[in-house]
Amino acid sequence: MQWLMQPWPWWLSGILIGLTVPLLYLLAGKAFGISTSLQEIGALCSPHSKLEYFSKFDRKANLWTIVFAIGIAIGAFVATQFLSADPKPFLPASMESVSGAIKLLVGGFLIGFGTRYAGGCTSGHSITGIANLNWPSLLATVCFFAGGLAVTWGLGGWLF
Repeated sequence: MQWLMQPWPWWLSGILIGLTVPLLYLLAGKAFGISTSLQEIGALCSPHSKLEYFSKFDRKANLWTIVFAIGIAIGAFVATQFLSADPKPFLPASMESVSGAIKLLVGGFLIGFGTRYAGGCTSGHSITGIANLNWPSLLATVCFFAGGLAVTWGLGGWLF
């Protein structure tokens, strides 16, 4: 069990994530991505909506995305609390304040808006899209990376 408690090499984690895409296609006939779970939650919260985005959404066929997202959250909690030599807190201390909560809400809104505007989340574009040799997914991934660098080195120092 000691090997499980240590950080894994980046290349091993990458290989395991990369193998998830074809296995999910082969075993379940599903595409890897998380953003569909947001649409699923919206469709479940407004079952009689007249918005095409929710009304044309097949709730039963996509219910697995919510289970997948919940499994990721549970897995992350178990990994950080029980399978780590140095357990991590849920949030940094700087985020446990009113200004921290506002930053989290604004950041969450921007991520959600960007996800829907790009037509998929970073995992969907960067992992599944590139695995399928999809040119728009490669472009989206480059933009995600450039935006992350800009915020980290530009806005990040100013806001945090």
